Amino acid sequence: MEYITTPKVEQVKLLDRYTSKKPTFGTLYLTTTHLIYVENSSDTRKETWILHHHIAAIEKLPLTAAGCPLLIHCKNFHVVHFVIPRERDCQDVTYLIFQLYPEMHMFGLLVAKHEERIGWATVDLKMEYERMGLPNDLWEMTDLNKNYGICSTYPADLAVPSAASKATIVGSSKFRSRGRFPVLSYFYKQNNAAICRCSQPLSGFNARCMEDEQMLQDISKANPKSSFMYVVDTRPKLNAMANRAAGKGYENEDHYSNIRFQFVGIENIHVMRSSLQKLVEVCTAKSPTMSDFLTGLENSGWLRHIKAVMDAGLFLVKAVMEEKASVLVHCSDGWDRTAQVCSLAGILLDPFYRTIKGLMVLIEKEWISMGHKFTQRCGHLEGDPKEVSPIFTQFIECLWHLMEQFPCAFEFNERYLLEIHDHVYACQFGNFIGNCQKERVEMKLQEHTYSLWPFLLERKQEFLNPLYKSSINNEVLKPNTLPFNFKLWCGMYNRFDKGMHPRQSVLDCLLGLSQQKASEEEKMNELQKPWIKALTWSHQTKASSARSVYLLRNLAWGCPHLVPSVSPRSRTWPPSLMAPRRTRREVVPVRGIWRETPAADPGESKPPSSEVLPWRP
Repeated sequence: MEYITTPKVEQVKLLDRYTSKKPTFGTLYLTTTHLIYVENSSDTRKETWILHHHIAAIEKLPLTAAGCPLLIHCKNFHVVHFVIPRERDCQDVTYLIFQLYPEMHMFGLLVAKHEERIGWATVDLKMEYERMGLPNDLWEMTDLNKNYGICSTYPADLAVPSAASKATIVGSSKFRSRGRFPVLSYFYKQNNAAICRCSQPLSGFNARCMEDEQMLQDISKANPKSSFMYVVDTRPKLNAMANRAAGKGYENEDHYSNIRFQFVGIENIHVMRSSLQKLVEVCTAKSPTMSDFLTGLENSGWLRHIKAVMDAGLFLVKAVMEEKASVLVHCSDGWDRTAQVCSLAGILLDPFYRTIKGLMVLIEKEWISMGHKFTQRCGHLEGDPKEVSPIFTQFIECLWHLMEQFPCAFEFNERYLLEIHDHVYACQFGNFIGNCQKERVEMKLQEHTYSLWPFLLERKQEFLNPLYKSSINNEVLKPNTLPFNFKLWCGMYNRFDKGMHPRQSVLDCLLGLSQQKASEEEKMNELQKPWIKALTWSHQTKASSARSVYLLRNLAWGCPHLVPSVSPRSRTWPPSLMAPRRTRREVVPVRGIWRETPAADPGESKPPSSEVLPWRP
């Protein structure tokens, strides 16, 4: 708090980059966690909240007559353009943001030290392996890495072939980059085919390892229905060949029996980072022509990279489904492109991962536990900017493209993907802090933070897809990956641009109607509770009870269709209790409460009564 010498700045302009609308004036507040802009307009008083951890870059533009422009770029693609009246205030705001960012304790935002661990048992990976059918005769769970001694970036519990000995596992780990030996990612129990993952071998130009060769042989034998297995290198072939000069590379088919090698050509983290920067420049350009926009989108290469990831996932699905072959996937270190491809293949093969809870399990299994470097890739802390790359963003976008092709196959909607993506960068929960499980254990995140998953499950209704059909959701998805099926995800990259149209998708409209219907049904149920309670009490008493008869008569007189068995015109009523026949309605008091009752026919001798009905115990 001692850093916030300027807690607020007044008369700040907020510019709209997409429209010629007059800029709004408001007050800019600085807190320890957020930058908050509140408009001065009395009729709207809109607020814009920017989490400090979402800020990717601050650009101080040249001074103008209107003031000092300040452009803030966020990791969730929110771009805010302020004009601060005085240059001194602009400098103070910029300085304070840079000071507050490192001072924020990432895992102290929500949970005090004395609070209990909350929500970390929501996702249990042991139960997930049991759901896949493990352990069995072919695969088993091992705790050889329980102290992270074999591989520091792998979790403590791993699935390996039952035939693999400890010596084989340890020897294979020494021949793989970062010690990331082959482990099970997904077991397709319908035909015993498996998807495994690892890092590149330290083969160089001609090195070999008997334990590593035996490990791949054990994986192949764990699928008796196939005489071979695929080894998929997700890198471009030229990149993999260049790594041979550094003593790494890829498997030599002459040394490994019964393998078929396949390159799928996904670019590295540096190419992806550059591609996203070009895409953001296109999306944030002010009033571009259609030609400039399409040219910039094509030159960014972003959609080509998304297509490459999708093609790789589809290759795994076809190998497992059509050829009934097991697949081993790796890239360089096995925590970026490998995570993308394996998790995408799981989505296509298994309908469980297309549910709200299933996607949580998949992210925990393939990304968090298997060592995707969230802290470095998302730039949570000041470090090497070359390590930052939108790997997880690409995976989330691949899911969105699948949802566009198969709108009835996913339980969740677009909002769910955006919510997860935002929290990856927000650091308000402990799931995406750290680069591997070992780091998270050392930081005691389960003691100091909440888990994100219970928070999302509490808001499940917001994330439901109204078109989801669970009854027909047992098919393997095979998307069409021709180029025309890929388009810019405006919901991600232009989400905060108020001038973009349309602002709401058809699915959002359906979700809104579904939520409104649920709300109205809830209100109707609340209104019916007194009637249901009274009727339930009545049926529990004796049918001959005069008190029950009079209570039902007084309650149901104005709407006899609700209680047909005790209608005033029913023959079950004693003649002495029958009311006179009436055709029009008038209001009469019932035990001090006014109610509307039918009035008598003009031809009847007895006039309508306006007396309070007597109580006969």
